[in-house]
Amino acid sequence: MGATNGGLIAMLGLPGGWEWLIILLIIVLLFGGAKIAGVGKSTGKAIREFKEELSGPDGAKPAPAPDADATSGQSTTN
Repeated sequence: MGATNGGLIAMLGLPGGWEWLIILLIIVLLFGGAKIAGVGKSTGKAIREFKEELSGPDGAKPAPAPDADATSGQSTTN
């Protein structure tokens, strides 16, 4: 077979270096720089809020599970 990654990408029809630049230019022309910056800002805000929600209220870590000996009510010292 002998196909390299470059050959595979070309076979699949995925864009290369110059094609990505042209696609980016078209996106900027269609939406404008300000709108693209706003999308980036709102995406960053959403990611930060999501991470805060995962960590719990006020960024506190969840309490560790209690030790098995402490919950049984029996003392380990004699």
